[in-house]
Amino acid sequence: MPEKRLSEMRPGESGRVTKVTGDRLLRRRIMDMGIVQGTEIKVVRRAPLGDPIEFLLKDYHLSLRKNEAENVYVEVMP
Repeated sequence: MPEKRLSEMRPGESGRVTKVTGDRLLRRRIMDMGIVQGTEIKVVRRAPLGDPIEFLLKDYHLSLRKNEAENVYVEVMP
């Protein structure tokens, strides 16, 4: 399955997290929000200018800035 950054996904697309990159503090912050390897995540919507992006994971909604979402790689699910 193709892998892409979370920031590149469109509303309605979903995938499974494969890795989180970035500096140690950013990785820790993202992982503390529940975005860890193997988590299923779905893009709900984007703000009009594309930042932030709203996601659905583990039965809750989470908004991330585009530059934070660029550090999360997902395996796109059909």
